[in-house]
Amino acid sequence: MNARVRYRADALQDFARRLLVKAGMEEVKAQAVAQTLLDGDLMGHDTHGLALLPGYIGEIERGTMTCSGEPEVISERGASLLWDGRRLPGPWLVLSGIDALVPKAREHGSATLVIRRSHHIACLASYLEKATGEGFLIVLSSSDPAVQSVAPHGGTRSVFTPNPIAAGIPTSGTPFLIDISASTVTNGMTARQHKAGQVFEEACFLDAEGNPSGDPGVLSADPPGSILPVGGMTYGHKGFGLALLIEALTGGLAGHGRADPADGWGATVFLSLYDPAAFGGPAAFTRQMDWIGEACRDNPPRPGTSSVRMPGDRGLALKREQLREGVALHPTIAPALSACAQRYDIRLPEVLAG
Repeated sequence: MNARVRYRADALQDFARRLLVKAGMEEVKAQAVAQTLLDGDLMGHDTHGLALLPGYIGEIERGTMTCSGEPEVISERGASLLWDGRRLPGPWLVLSGIDALVPKAREHGSATLVIRRSHHIACLASYLEKATGEGFLIVLSSSDPAVQSVAPHGGTRSVFTPNPIAAGIPTSGTPFLIDISASTVTNGMTARQHKAGQVFEEACFLDAEGNPSGDPGVLSADPPGSILPVGGMTYGHKGFGLALLIEALTGGLAGHGRADPADGWGATVFLSLYDPAAFGGPAAFTRQMDWIGEACRDNPPRPGTSSVRMPGDRGLALKREQLREGVALHPTIAPALSACAQRYDIRLPEVLAG
């Protein structure tokens, strides 16, 4: 990580915001997207950070991302909401959704928003601190009904996306930030490894005949292979079950998903907030979570492991370091950003002196 060149975090965020505005996005939405993409890199999720920006710009240029206006409220009943995102920027929709749910969760104890026809929402972990900082437990998940890259356990034809699910759990100190998927690897990491001509050490894929493989190239073969669900060849029923749950929470509750015609790269989103004050109380909640955190972090490490980390520990530590010392972008990201920015006469920020 230290061998990579670094950039000031605020300069990268401003660069992304200006590029999005020049491409045609409303300022408030561009700010939300820029902040979310930068957070992805700050926390080490560099396939879902600024690496996505050139793709987003391309979507704007093709008219497949809506850059202005508001979501349509399809249904609202007490603490339950359904929006049609109108293919507006996913990060802005999710951040706006959290804001919309906060007063409802304070009143009712929990509140849920489902968004159909959102554009891509980037790194799920990026949103969690916004909720945990207010004392909420947050659950966030998404699926992309236009994409199929993961086969059901026992099958060979792709049906699902990796179907990520994230949760932010407040504690008296560092929150637990969980960001996982129902597949062994993500589409983003698969594409990066394939482009670099690299294979995975473990069999994360099936070829079209159902043979296990570590080669990400099987996804682009003809006929295409698929990504294995979490649990792999033997225990893939676990990832399959998780994928089905996420499909129900997203496409099922949205009433819009894989049964409908695909309308481009995007997301169907499930977002829920829970206020501990409406249950056992915030003090009791944090007492339980703090005990769990201590029991895990103090757990004797297995050979080859220095210590047990809670989900989010590394990401938040990395975020603090990169805010202080500069953001170390993956080597493939800066050239792609520069090439994209040239069309709008914007230059990438200066590299920090080593």
